[in-house]
Amino acid sequence: MLTPTNRLYIILAIIMLVLLIPAIAMQFSEEVKWSLKDFLVAGILLLIAGLSCEWILQRIKKKRDRILLCAGVFFLFLLVWAELAVGIFGTPFAGS
Repeated sequence: MLTPTNRLYIILAIIMLVLLIPAIAMQFSEEVKWSLKDFLVAGILLLIAGLSCEWILQRIKKKRDRILLCAGVFFLFLLVWAELAVGIFGTPFAGS
């Protein structure tokens, strides 16, 4: 069983690996153009989602509830990411 400290390290490592994907892609393609602001926003979003799931895992006892709540956090993360990337809802925060 993982301790909360170990899970936190795993969350941070996953965030770094996910952010490495566009950083590496920028070296090989002109189509991937992220600014420092893009990396910061993505990192903050990933951190909020990861820490939210960690909080859920620490506080919620029923396995079914944990899964549903973490899936909800992941779904909200994807909606915000998509809105910031391409503007699926047309808010002022849209990226397009």
